[in-house]
Amino acid sequence: MARVEIYTKFGCPYCARAKALLGQKGIEYEEYEINTLPGKRDEMMERSNGRHTVPQIFIDGRHVGGSDDLAELERSGRLDPMLAGG
Repeated sequence: MARVEIYTKFGCPYCARAKALLGQKGIEYEEYEINTLPGKRDEMMERSNGRHTVPQIFIDGRHVGGSDDLAELERSGRLDPMLAGG
């Protein structure tokens, strides 16, 4: 199973949507709340090449983007292989 990391902010509807999709698939993920965890906003921006919106999602260390990007991976059938570690 792939390691999934998601940078979020409290009250963000896009974060909720991304987490719901992962939850529907039974995927566990590491969540980093950028407003409460010191340094996580800077870490997120560095890892995502300057993107500052949330969520920012990483699968096995690979940046896949935000909520819309995750949904597109699902629609195109590419998400499940990534989550399986392939």
